Amino acid sequence: MTMGRDGLTRQGFLGGALAAAAALGGGAAAQGAEPHRRPIPSSGETLPVIGLGTWRGFDVGAGPAERAPLREVVSTLLSAGGRVIDSSPMYGRAEGVAGDIVAELKARERSFLATKVWTSGREAGIAQMKRSFALLRTERLDLMQIHNLLDWRTHLPTLRAWKEEGRIRYLGISHYTESAYDAVEAVLRAERLDVLQINYALDDRAAEERLLPLAAERGVAVLVNRPFGGGGLLRRLARQPLPDYAAELDCTSWAEILLKFVVGHPAVTCAIPGTADPGHMAANLRAGTGRLPDEALRRRMAATLPA
Repeated sequence: MTMGRDGLTRQGFLGGALAAAAALGGGAAAQGAEPHRRPIPSSGETLPVIGLGTWRGFDVGAGPAERAPLREVVSTLLSAGGRVIDSSPMYGRAEGVAGDIVAELKARERSFLATKVWTSGREAGIAQMKRSFALLRTERLDLMQIHNLLDWRTHLPTLRAWKEEGRIRYLGISHYTESAYDAVEAVLRAERLDVLQINYALDDRAAEERLLPLAAERGVAVLVNRPFGGGGLLRRLARQPLPDYAAELDCTSWAEILLKFVVGHPAVTCAIPGTADPGHMAANLRAGTGRLPDEALRRRMAATLPA
């Protein structure tokens, strides 16, 4: 599940940061810089470290006015070298909107399409996944995840068979709450997976205690949802000056700082912040370029997060 409310938390302060970045021009964090990439351990294929979540923001109708900004969001992602677009049947109309836009842009080969199965029962799961294929307008999905571990023992054999048949390229599980971490850990230890999607942020670091090290140990890629925290963090930080280490990270906004903290963890493959705003998408992508924090700086970032 990806946080889709960044438009509400960033509207007031990100515009100035964008203008400042544009005025600076050039530099490692400038638009057009090559994004950092991380491998999917099970294959060695690499993904850019910043992707796109579609929760809430992509749950819109078919009107041109509703979809135009989302088309620009996807175009901005792909033009900067981004690939990952994550969705779910849980996200209302988001799968169909994302699928339509990728098709309109003729960008299927440049996109890494990820979605989820979120129902109980084998036949219901198969029917839901087939609908996701249709909505995303593809005959082969890059990643299918068992959403929130719902009926995972039933769905996992289907996903393994579909991967063997080439219908999906990767399989995984997802969750977004610390209360499920024990169950997530048990599945990670018991099953061979390609991907774990989990929540992780500068103010929500429980995943780094066991799940992120375990994913690295087990050779599982990690997609991070809710990288801006569970609620209100960006709005609160908007009242704070940028920390002195911002320049060390080529950052001009708190949003970039929060994302660089997340993708600075070596176990993280890709962060997937949700947005329906092209300007926010561009700022998010800049966090995937330039200098990333090492472990010492990440500890400093966590220790000095404003109250």
